[in-house]
Amino acid sequence: MNNQFLPITRAECEARGWDAPDFVYVCGDAYVDHPSFGLAIISRVLENAGFRVAILSQPDYKSCDDFKRFGRPRLGFLVSSGNIDSMVAHYTVSKKKRSYDYYSPGGKMGLRPDRAVIVYCNRIREAYGDVPIILGGLEASLRRFAHYDYWDNKVRRSVLVDSRADLLTYGMGENILLRIAKLLDKGVPVKKIHDVRGTVYLTTPEDKIHYEVEQGFDYNDLKTDKETYAKAFAMQYRNQDAISGKAITEYYDGKMLVQNPPMPPLEREELDKVYALPYARRPHPIYDKDGGVPGITEVEFSLTHNRGCFGACNFCALAFHQGRSVRSRSIESVVNEAKLLTTLPGFKGYIHDVGGPTANFRYPACDKQVEHGVCTHRKCLAPTPCKQLKVDHSEYVELLKQVEALPKVKKVFIRSGIRFDYLVYDKDETFFKKLVHDHVSGQLKVAPEHCCNSVLGYMGKPSIEVYNRFKSRYFELTKSFGKEQYLVPYLMSSHPGSTIKDAIELALYLKKSGYAPEQVQDFYPTPGTASTVMFYTGLDPFTMKKVYVANDYEEKKMQRALLQWNRKENHETIRIALRKAGRTDLIGYGDDCLVPPERTGKPNAKSTGKFAPRNDRPAQSKNAPRGNKGKKK
Repeated sequence: MNNQFLPITRAECEARGWDAPDFVYVCGDAYVDHPSFGLAIISRVLENAGFRVAILSQPDYKSCDDFKRFGRPRLGFLVSSGNIDSMVAHYTVSKKKRSYDYYSPGGKMGLRPDRAVIVYCNRIREAYGDVPIILGGLEASLRRFAHYDYWDNKVRRSVLVDSRADLLTYGMGENILLRIAKLLDKGVPVKKIHDVRGTVYLTTPEDKIHYEVEQGFDYNDLKTDKETYAKAFAMQYRNQDAISGKAITEYYDGKMLVQNPPMPPLEREELDKVYALPYARRPHPIYDKDGGVPGITEVEFSLTHNRGCFGACNFCALAFHQGRSVRSRSIESVVNEAKLLTTLPGFKGYIHDVGGPTANFRYPACDKQVEHGVCTHRKCLAPTPCKQLKVDHSEYVELLKQVEALPKVKKVFIRSGIRFDYLVYDKDETFFKKLVHDHVSGQLKVAPEHCCNSVLGYMGKPSIEVYNRFKSRYFELTKSFGKEQYLVPYLMSSHPGSTIKDAIELALYLKKSGYAPEQVQDFYPTPGTASTVMFYTGLDPFTMKKVYVANDYEEKKMQRALLQWNRKENHETIRIALRKAGRTDLIGYGDDCLVPPERTGKPNAKSTGKFAPRNDRPAQSKNAPRGNKGKKK
C-alpha cells in the first residue's frame, strides 16, 4: 500500500485490477483522506484488512444513476452523512439555511441532501434492491433510537427504520465494521448478522437476542408520551458502556429494533495502528479547482491523541457516540505522526493542536471504570469531582515536551477544549504552568457556559466557583510569565433550566468580569443529548423532575441579548426583559446598570454607562475568535 487515494471512479477500480469493489462507501462529505475524517479512517482500516473500498463522495442524489458508478459492490454499501449531522450542517439554531459548508469543496452548500442517510439509502435500494446497506457515522449513531427532531418538532423513528438499511453501527466503528466485513466475506447473509456489538438491527419480536436485554418501549408511545420518552433516554444512557451495558429493544408496528451493547473502545495499541495507516492527509485533488475543502484547515497540522470524554456535559452527544471511557495513543505514536507533519508541504513549524474531544484527558477517570465500566448513577466531574477520580497530567506533559522538541517544530498549541475543572483539581501545577507559558495562542478558549449554578447543574457542569478559581490562577500565571493572554469563555443562552432571571445574572457576571462576547450560542437541540430531552419533554431524564424551558422565540431573543448587554442594538430588548423580570433597577447610568433608559434627552456626561475594558477582556476585533460553542456538529 501507499498514500494514494482510494478509487473514486470505475476506471480507477479497473486500473487496480478490480472487477468490483467489496464496499462502496457513500458519504455526504467531500473525500478528505485525513484521520480527522471518519470516511478516511474506516476506509483505510478496511483496506488494511484486505478489503477493496471505493469512495462515492457527495453523489448526485436526485436520481439513482450516480449510485451505480462502480456497479454492484461484492459485499455492500457503507453509508454516512459525514462528520456531522446533515441537518446541523444545513441549518442554524433559528432554522435558517446556512450559507457555508466546511465539509464541501469551496464551502459550497447543497452538495448533500437533508437527512442524507435516508436519501442515500433510498437511492441505493432503487438502484440495487436487496444489496446489503450498513449505516455509520454521527448522524446514524445519534438517531439510532426514536429521537426528538428539532427541525420537524416531533419524535421521528429510528433512522434504521426510515432508511430501510440492514444494519446500523454506532460509536467508533473500526472493529464493528471489520467484524461485519469478515462475516459478509464468509457468506453470512446481512439479515442474519445479529450478534455484533455496536450494531442495531430490525427483526421480529420472537427472535432470540444474543445479549442480556433491557426491554424498551413502543414507538407509538414514545412519539406521544413525553414521560415515556424521557424514561427511554435514561435507559439508553445507562447502557452505553461496553462493560455494563445491556442490549435495548424498541418496537415498530410488529417489528423489534435491537441495539446490541457497545463495542469496547480501541485500546492503545489498536489506536496506534489506526493512526499509522497510509493517509494521503489532504482532500482529493479533484477539489483543487474549487479551492479545496475548508474542513481540512483546522486539522491539517493537528494531532488527535485521545478518544472519549468522561466530562459528560448534558448538551454534548459524545457520551452517545465516542463514550465516556477515555483511551489514548502512545507517546511514540503521536510523536511519529508529528514527525510526519513536519515533512508535509505547507508546514511552517506550528502544530496547531494536540488534543481530542477533551485535550487534557489521557486515561479512564478511575481504575474502577476499567473493570466495571462507567458509573450509571453519577458523573465523574460534576457537580463535584468523584472521590475515585484520578487527576494526572504527567503523561500529557511528557507528550507535549517530546512533540515540541522535534526538529522543525517552532511551537505547539492546544486548541481543543480544556476541562478547566479537571485542571484545577490537579494539585501538581506543572501542566497548568506549561499550558499558560507554552501552548496558548494569545487566547485560551474555555467553556464555563453559564454562571448560575442551577443552570450549570442542568448542563452537567461544575459550579461557577470552580471556573472563577481557574480564571484567577490563569491570570496570575499569565502575569508572572510576563505575557498578555486572555480567556475566551464559551457561553450558552436558553439552555433548559435557564430563566430570564438567570440570563440577567449572567449578564451582570459578564459586566463585572469586563467581558463582552462577540457572539453567543443559543442552545441547539440535537439528537442524542440529555439537554435535548429536557428541551422537548420539560423533564430531567435522570431525575424525572420538571425543568423550565425557554422555547418562546421572544424569550430566547431576550436571553441572547442579555449576554451581549453592551450592544446598543440589544438595549430595547434588554429593557423589555428587565421590566418582565422586575429588575428595572438595572436600567440607568449607574455602574451596576446593564442598559441606559430610553433616550429622552442628553445623558449625564459624568455617567455615560459606557463599557470600560478590563485586563481579562480579549481584544474585540473582526479577526478575534468568536465566543460561541464552535463545536463541529
